[in-house]
Amino acid sequence: MTDTEHVRNRLPFVVVEDETRTKEKCLVLGVGHFGSCLADHLADLGNDVVIYGRDPEVIDSINKTHVNEKYFKDYKLSTRISGTTELSDELLQSSNVIVYSIPTQAMRTVLSGLKGRLNPKHLLCFANKGIESSTGKLPTEIILEVLGEPYASNAVYLSGPTFSEEIVQRLPSAITAASKSHERAQWAQRTFHAPHFRVYTSADTVGVCVSGALKNVIAIGSGLATGRGFQNNTRAGIITRGLAEISRIGLKLGADPLTFVGLAGIGDLLLTASSEKSRNFTVGFRLGKGESLPHIIATLGSTAEGVETTRAAYKLVQKLDVDAPMVTIMYKLLFEDMPMGEALRALATREMKSELYGWVPPPAEVPAPGSENVAIAN
Repeated sequence: MTDTEHVRNRLPFVVVEDETRTKEKCLVLGVGHFGSCLADHLADLGNDVVIYGRDPEVIDSINKTHVNEKYFKDYKLSTRISGTTELSDELLQSSNVIVYSIPTQAMRTVLSGLKGRLNPKHLLCFANKGIESSTGKLPTEIILEVLGEPYASNAVYLSGPTFSEEIVQRLPSAITAASKSHERAQWAQRTFHAPHFRVYTSADTVGVCVSGALKNVIAIGSGLATGRGFQNNTRAGIITRGLAEISRIGLKLGADPLTFVGLAGIGDLLLTASSEKSRNFTVGFRLGKGESLPHIIATLGSTAEGVETTRAAYKLVQKLDVDAPMVTIMYKLLFEDMPMGEALRALATREMKSELYGWVPPPAEVPAPGSENVAIAN
């Protein structure tokens, strides 16, 4: 494949002078779709980037041809990127920006191997989305348990409606960078922001992580309905009611309700639950067409975090005692062999109820601005 073929449909990079931008030494952990696209984006911005992966063939391909033959064979990556299969102490200490882009189910193991080898003064960003299936814990909790402070408070979580291939093509995108540390969130914003890649900051790490994880569960359900032949009305209902479930779970965990109407909330959910580019939507679609889950996972070619997240989310909603019918039905479909017909009937025949719960005043008694009376999706 020629260089021209590798860069087809890729927009030119727009250089904008920015006195606040410092050229960083970046390390990206994970050579999959999202890790590769973030590495390429950081290199586009003039940073020196090392990308770590365990597959020597992929790393060799990146170093020799600047192409990730496994995940991005149609695009030539920046020559500023070098690959490695070794995480030396020297590399970790010299990288002042580290981006974690490895599936959540491996997070505890990977971070345990990094414990005591990281510099707390460096920027640590997490681009993975999911819930640990063995414990039901979010990335925020795993980081606290494994790395402790100050890493937990300083960690930045990157999330939003983004497909990796569109980032590589330099198509306009927008994400949220959430951290308990405003200074670290702004550091991530300065590091990743570009004319075609807008970055907004947030302090709601829980809401961003809950949204990023659970939208994958809803996306599988949306894909399944589409595979079964249902159309736009059904998909819109699934997405909207799915957002209600995500919000209820997030609020129980202390999230800011406004997060769910932002990029990391409804933005990411809309994208993931309505496009065949989404791996989780694809899993559901193929299930709807009658394929078995083991076969889909074996032939998908990459990780669909939503499958294991469904298992973890089911445990979480039971622990929190939250009404989450879609999460519950998806768990039974994926792991208890619930027939699809029975699942559809279970959702369609639930008791009738108000769309909102909480105190909702009649029109003649609408409270004045600033009233504490609120209602959330039921």
